[in-house]
Amino acid sequence: MRTIDCFLPYTSMEAVMPFVNELRNNKKINRIFLLAGEENHLTIHGCEIIPVKNLQCTDMIHKIASAAKAGMAFVCWTQRVVEPGLYALERMVSVLEDTQAVMVYADYYKKMEGEVKPHPVIDYQAGSLRDDFDFGPCILYNTVAFKEAAARMELERRYGAPYELRLRLSECGELIHINEYLYTVVETDNRKSGEKMFDYVNPRNREVQLEMEQICTAYLKRIDGYLPPVFKPVAFDTGSFAFEASVIIPVRNRVRTIEDAIRSVLIQETTFPFNLIVIDNHSTDGTSEIIQKYTSDTRVIYLVPERTDLGIGGCWNMGIHHPECGKFAVQLDSDDVYSSAATLQKIVNAFYEQQCAMVVGTYQMTNFEMQEIPPGIIDHREWTPENGRNNALRINGLGAPRAFYTPVLWEINLPNTSYGEDYAVGVRISREYQLGRIYEVLYLCRRWEGNSDASLPVEKMNSYNMYKDRLRTWELQARINQNRGNG
Repeated sequence: MRTIDCFLPYTSMEAVMPFVNELRNNKKINRIFLLAGEENHLTIHGCEIIPVKNLQCTDMIHKIASAAKAGMAFVCWTQRVVEPGLYALERMVSVLEDTQAVMVYADYYKKMEGEVKPHPVIDYQAGSLRDDFDFGPCILYNTVAFKEAAARMELERRYGAPYELRLRLSECGELIHINEYLYTVVETDNRKSGEKMFDYVNPRNREVQLEMEQICTAYLKRIDGYLPPVFKPVAFDTGSFAFEASVIIPVRNRVRTIEDAIRSVLIQETTFPFNLIVIDNHSTDGTSEIIQKYTSDTRVIYLVPERTDLGIGGCWNMGIHHPECGKFAVQLDSDDVYSSAATLQKIVNAFYEQQCAMVVGTYQMTNFEMQEIPPGIIDHREWTPENGRNNALRINGLGAPRAFYTPVLWEINLPNTSYGEDYAVGVRISREYQLGRIYEVLYLCRRWEGNSDASLPVEKMNSYNMYKDRLRTWELQARINQNRGNG
């Protein structure tokens, strides 16, 4: 029985015909459609042409839904060359039928410069709200579910239609990951992970991000995960503090950068007393000796944990619970520096002016010599006081530098991890309190080969993304419970 309608983007005959020929020989294929630019006038034997504006718009989703008549719809979402594996489509069909899922996706191989490498993806969960979640380009849908989801997409999207489609699909069934390598993609983007990770905050993509926020917010409202702009007040009168602010630097083996970080703190000019708490997590490369050069300054507190099981979050907890921690705890990574002597004063002022429990500033991407590099200034201007707490569940980071009203952190603590710990506490605080923003550069974020995320293998990136998705899953459930009176 022929059960599948296939939809492939057309770029050129050379790119698409090998895939088309593979499908023609598959007895499960009902019809083959090519998604071509509206200016193309193609005639390809055995294929029907669907003119589309682009692969991201709602009009294309509606055209696929209208054309699909078979029980399943296979869609390729990339214009890169795709090489299907042996009986790959049959495997996807089998899993879709056995699980009664609304959609299945699979691991795949990447071919780059002649070399083929595995590219595993991760399981979908409730908190997988990132619009850049990697499903891979080849997806098999239950046609009835696809049509129902498409019918509910009433607003025309220019960029986020596939994102809205899968959010709506997730409301009516499971999105199943087949952890088997079922096809190969010829990759053309050879940038390292540390270069790709800031794509979503590139100012050139702001219009795209605003549309993605609208889609995510509408989804949160449908599932009772949306929080209105009503916030718990912050009185700033909890506890007694000798210091108004403490800069906290967890560090391990940063002999090339720690001195710059420390100096950028000690030159701060403020109207209040502040100190610097450095938690040296058992460095072995000379970092400790550099820090100790500055301990004669009474503002510098040098801590070495007795424990050996602390990540960055654990070191932060050690810092905020130190008896000399200030009223506000301010972040500085050991790779980075404050951009001027006024940074700390501006951050503390923002707490009082914006009546918030957390402040996030703006940073500038630089190389090791602190010269600006693309994408330049990262200001997260997509954040709004009214909807930032909801959009925080879609984006993968909140910005830098980050600062906290210390008594709030005492109640929450940071997870003892070395990735995502700042995001975890940020979304948790935003559930109750307003987050303040400063839209001028306060911080220079240095990118160099020593960054922990400079060039990560896909397996490590997957573990990081899975963890942040898990954080979002927990936070989303907490918000739903709160809205439904269960929290």
